[in-house]
Amino acid sequence: MSGSVVAVVQARVSSSRLPGKVLKPILGEPMIVRQLERIRHCRLVSRIAVATSTDASDDPLAAVCANAGFPVHRGSLADVLDRFYRCAASFAPDHVVRMTGDCPVIDPAVADGVIRYHLDGGYDFTSNALQPTFPDGLDVEVVRFAALERTWREAHLPSEREHVMPYIYAHPELFRIGHFKSETDRSHLRWTVDEPEDFELIRQLYEELLPGKPAFSMEDILAVLETNPRLAAVNRGFKRNEGLEKSRAQDRKDG
Repeated sequence: MSGSVVAVVQARVSSSRLPGKVLKPILGEPMIVRQLERIRHCRLVSRIAVATSTDASDDPLAAVCANAGFPVHRGSLADVLDRFYRCAASFAPDHVVRMTGDCPVIDPAVADGVIRYHLDGGYDFTSNALQPTFPDGLDVEVVRFAALERTWREAHLPSEREHVMPYIYAHPELFRIGHFKSETDRSHLRWTVDEPEDFELIRQLYEELLPGKPAFSMEDILAVLETNPRLAAVNRGFKRNEGLEKSRAQDRKDG
């Protein structure tokens, strides 16, 4: 199974825990641009776009991404599923890769692995994070566009609209779901950016690795952390997927 694959990175400036994080500089470039540069190394992605909101707070983000040469789609701040879907639909792809703007060390080889697994398996949806074995921050989701369109039509819970894919997670009877796993469980590692401590870790990793290896890998990061245990401990203690869990709790409260 094959077809056109577009990567859509959803991002906004108004993060609740670390506002403006996507524009914080790493070696002179906004964090979001560093992430988009890394996605360019994915061999199986034909196009890359950014889905942000029409809120005025996201004007600088839209400008930064456009100036860096990436298409930008702007939509609802609250209904992220609608924003994400409409961005993807503008490319008429067969498959869509979902990434979020808080994952600046996304590994192009891992992303390609998830995409290849998805295509070869003929799945409707594939993730390396539903049954996590990779570090938090290397999350990749791939969805057949037809499945995304169905999700966009049928999902109604606030958490399903805010987090894009939970309708698929909740309906395995409707979708053929693939789980891409690493041979070694490293899900305890945290390489995403939600807190100031997270950003400090990422900033130091870039300073250590980027000058000599623009497409540095998960293995390169592991090597740095192995020789610098103090750096590895900078952001320990934060919970994975905290935002989604809060949204699901609100669903239950509203229901």
